[in-house]
Amino acid sequence: MIRRIDLRGADPASVDYRASVPRAEFDVEAATHQVQPILDAVRARGVEAVTEFSARFDGVDSDDIRVPRQALDRALAELDPAVRAALEESIRRLRATSEAELEHDVVSQVDTGATVTHRKVPIDRVGLYVPGGLAPLVSSVVMNVVPAQVAGVRSIALSSPPQKNSDGLPEPTIMAACALLGVDEVYAVGGAQAIAMFAYGAGPCAPVNLVTGPGNIYVAAAKRLLRGVVGIDSEAGPTEIAILADDSAEAAFVAADLISQAEHDPMAASVLVTDSLELADAVEVELGKQVFATRHTERIRTALGGRQSGIVLVDDMDQGVEVVDAYAAEHLEIHTRDAAEHAARIRNAGAIFVGPWAPVSLGDYCAGSNHVLPTAGCACHSSGLSVRAFTRSVHVIDYSKAALAAVADHVVTLAEAEDLPGHGQAVSVRFDATRPDR
Repeated sequence: MIRRIDLRGADPASVDYRASVPRAEFDVEAATHQVQPILDAVRARGVEAVTEFSARFDGVDSDDIRVPRQALDRALAELDPAVRAALEESIRRLRATSEAELEHDVVSQVDTGATVTHRKVPIDRVGLYVPGGLAPLVSSVVMNVVPAQVAGVRSIALSSPPQKNSDGLPEPTIMAACALLGVDEVYAVGGAQAIAMFAYGAGPCAPVNLVTGPGNIYVAAAKRLLRGVVGIDSEAGPTEIAILADDSAEAAFVAADLISQAEHDPMAASVLVTDSLELADAVEVELGKQVFATRHTERIRTALGGRQSGIVLVDDMDQGVEVVDAYAAEHLEIHTRDAAEHAARIRNAGAIFVGPWAPVSLGDYCAGSNHVLPTAGCACHSSGLSVRAFTRSVHVIDYSKAALAAVADHVVTLAEAEDLPGHGQAVSVRFDATRPDR
């Protein structure tokens, strides 16, 4: 069901660990050629084009893309009380961590009468995308909305694909979560056309400044093409989990966690890195038992059997740390005797789950962390979604006459060094004693 990759005895100087653990083929560049006409159409024809694409791709015919407030309220009223309670706890925990992460203005006095203030300013308007494909990701509503609200974003719009079995509206649980969070600007639009709607504006949806949220390859392609027209969080690819485990790990836990990510998508990646052949064997046995007891057996089998998944054998945990650090997984679990110590050595991961009692599923819903994370190895340079993604930094420079005079010669000297004498003159003129008004 799942292949093995043997890196034991490999020379780290000659082996590229990142390439040794392959990922799903996810050619965003190829998808841009299919997506560009969609973006052009929405830019030129607005809502008319959006509704045409909803009919073509989602099988929904509707001229009204905005979800009525009554539909949101009805979805919340009809929400299973247990689901509501779970959402409320998820919101509470994420709000607590978001508030703790919120940065405040920092004032630096670089000299007498000379200050630079690092100001944090919330984005004015954001568009949040929530997928509705194989699984209605209601948790993504929470993960997008809460940090935006904590950051102080004044205008929040959310879009999710229309569903034929929901009268052309988004999935009811998604609508209920929006109502629970007080988001009433919701659109029944999916895919690349939703990202174009956010970027260019269409009908009742005014253009936004930033688009966040995961999606399929067409959503990722739209984000790539519209970067610059609008800010984006990332180009999310198929989800992935890596588990670093030694012989102390519980095989049943490891197998269950590999399955939990494979359940997302046939292209999802599930990778175990271990120095224990016994654990590898035991995990394979557990996969054989557990996969056939799940609801989405075929989807999971396809993901586990794909080239993007595997059991990677290493000599020891030191090599294992190097492998998972190079792989830079979206989700990394550590199942070792010294889990916290090994976790502290990891530099590249979207989120790190320490020990047997912190599975990725916890982070998906109620850990208080955010599950919108960098994929495809991007964790080596990008961060997951947080309150910081919804703020901008502005430097405010305040100098007195004396403070400018103290550094004026340096400014003039550097301006001359760059052959930009006008820059220096803009300072010198302020101290020119020959000026008539002096």
